[in-house]
Amino acid sequence: MIDRYKGVFFNGTEFSSLEDSISVEVALSIAVNGVPFTVTMQTPGNEMDLARGLLFTENIISDQNVQPIIEVLTKNEEGHITSVNVKVPKDLVMKDFANTRNVISASSCGICGKTSLDDLEMENVKNTELLKADLIPHMFDQVSAGQKDFKLSGGTHAAGAFDIHGKMLTLQEDIGRHNAVDKVIGYLLNHHILHTAKCITVSGRISYEIVNKTKAAGIPFLAAVSAPSSLAIDNAQESGITLMAFCRNNKYTIYSNPQQVELGNNQFLSGKVKLKNDVN
Repeated sequence: MIDRYKGVFFNGTEFSSLEDSISVEVALSIAVNGVPFTVTMQTPGNEMDLARGLLFTENIISDQNVQPIIEVLTKNEEGHITSVNVKVPKDLVMKDFANTRNVISASSCGICGKTSLDDLEMENVKNTELLKADLIPHMFDQVSAGQKDFKLSGGTHAAGAFDIHGKMLTLQEDIGRHNAVDKVIGYLLNHHILHTAKCITVSGRISYEIVNKTKAAGIPFLAAVSAPSSLAIDNAQESGITLMAFCRNNKYTIYSNPQQVELGNNQFLSGKVKLKNDVN
């Protein structure tokens, strides 16, 4: 499922407005017999299959022949399911499952250990500085030049941190893009320079947890080579983060808070605008 979003497209020399198709990302809370188990970030649809498969692969309900009753508890304004409860005889559920490591499914890995999105609330990012639009391509050039592991293996993601002038503060690689972001933030903390970091770049797509990590670090700009999810855009807009994606070949699209980028004289300084009609 996708939604349509408006953005500001930078082609290397000038800006224009566009409408883009964005994959929908929704938080799904899963409980077992009324006990919260996890929050998983997912694309709406087939929630019953997701809940059953997740509980099986995590060995919470390991009997293949069990047919649990899965209740829909809540839906959001768009009608997407946001929480379910899986009812199954207690003797068929792993004991003390609520104390096991909570997991996040394929869309995200950054909020592991959480059983509710309420656990993730934090202050919005405060920013008073503008980022020059033409610095973004130079940031990715620096990251590309420094990806030693990727050049050897082709199997790692990279994240970089930059100051407001586009100077790279650190570059970290990892097989997981969220791990690379955590390494960047850890480096900034360990070297007492987190306050100088103004932009994080990532080599993959942007989903909810990447925005949330950026928000936790108080960094106002986030840029990625690939696509953002709908929840990533919404989260960035509400958090005060300027989210830029499809940063390739000196081009990119701004999906939230474009007023924080030094665009010169143009009329596209409004925030994210979500179109009324979904495209399924």
